[in-house]
Amino acid sequence: MRETVSKEALASAPAANDDETSELIAQAFQHSFEKLCLSAGLRAFQDMMAQEVAALCGARHQRQDERQGRRWGTARSRVPYHGGEVAIERPRVRTVDGGRELELPSWTAAMAEDWLGPWALNQMLINVSTRKFRRSVRLPDGDVGSFRGDATSKSAVSRRFVALSAAKMEAWLASDLSKLDLLAIQIDGLHVTEEMVLIGAVGIDGAGVKHTLGLVEGATENAATVQALLDNLIERGLDPAVVRLFIVDGAKALSKAIRRTFGKDTPIQRCQVHKARNITERLPKEMHASVRKTLRQAWEMEDPAKAEQLVRNLARRLEKEWPGISASILEGLDEILCVARLGLPTDLRRSLACTNIIESMNSIIRQVCRNVKRWRDASMALRWTAAGMMEAKKGFRRLRAYKQLPTLRSALLARQMARQADAVVNDRALDQLSTAA
Repeated sequence: MRETVSKEALASAPAANDDETSELIAQAFQHSFEKLCLSAGLRAFQDMMAQEVAALCGARHQRQDERQGRRWGTARSRVPYHGGEVAIERPRVRTVDGGRELELPSWTAAMAEDWLGPWALNQMLINVSTRKFRRSVRLPDGDVGSFRGDATSKSAVSRRFVALSAAKMEAWLASDLSKLDLLAIQIDGLHVTEEMVLIGAVGIDGAGVKHTLGLVEGATENAATVQALLDNLIERGLDPAVVRLFIVDGAKALSKAIRRTFGKDTPIQRCQVHKARNITERLPKEMHASVRKTLRQAWEMEDPAKAEQLVRNLARRLEKEWPGISASILEGLDEILCVARLGLPTDLRRSLACTNIIESMNSIIRQVCRNVKRWRDASMALRWTAAGMMEAKKGFRRLRAYKQLPTLRSALLARQMARQADAVVNDRALDQLSTAA
């Protein structure tokens, strides 16, 4: 049977010549490639530290009048490796008088480059539970085994995930939004528990690039919770005087808070997919196809007046037998046809007439959070949801109809100019009234 070489033997062995090193590497390679990589890395790392010790203390057993320190033995320490830690013998150096310990640059750099947090965060985002983390980074029958205190336990992984996800969320929620050329913003709520809802926002800039903007928590999806989100966006640089298109799922609290913050004439598009689903789910199944076809025809029409007339005709047909559904069809009609009233092309209307972008993000958030069985508090829900939003952002693609976004910009600028003209007229009227008084 071939004799194998442990990583401890390679790590603690004195400096060998090239032939001896090659023989050790060959023996390690015959046993395990993973072990070879670890052993070679540790050997190279220890060689670096040995060179730094020699630079500080000089050669062994020789008098050095200008040396900066003296050797002070070794210490059993740990360095990050593959999601956990491995042991290594670290040489120690103290000043000539022994007053304090000198740091080795290579060791300081190794400790500063902490990959354990990103390892834990990445494993959690791809649905590896904390109990299975050790198995995901250490092969059960591998040569690089696990030991007590190697930073792969479920509690250690959980602590690292909490620390890193909280830090990333804090930095994200404080990021500057003033430099983003946002044309459209989608807002939607995600129900975490019966007593807690999280409301997030996704923006689309002039180039069709999607951006995760913000996140707040609340007991319900009410106007106060939405207002907290909007206030946070404004504090971070979102100019409320600029006219943008807002896309919501139909909650009245969303529209109320948006108009109160950004002006009564702010264009708001209610999700046509949600609207059609809410209508058809209240009707008998035999009526679903015809009603859905009529609504689809209205959504696709270029002329908003004709589209509105088609929807009103549908409501009129249902008024006698289904008066509640007829009233629901007409409710919020201006917001349902907002993209048509802006004069947007068909492809761009299809992209901006629904909340599919943020709904897709919410589905990824649910997938990321599926291992969570109990939400302890709102801070935990915020951390996990923010991590899910960052994970969803990695898969964002540019808006399909991004080449038609200049049409939206022109329409919004026209609204902006009209708003400014109305403000001038109102100011003049107020001046005249004050003069007359």
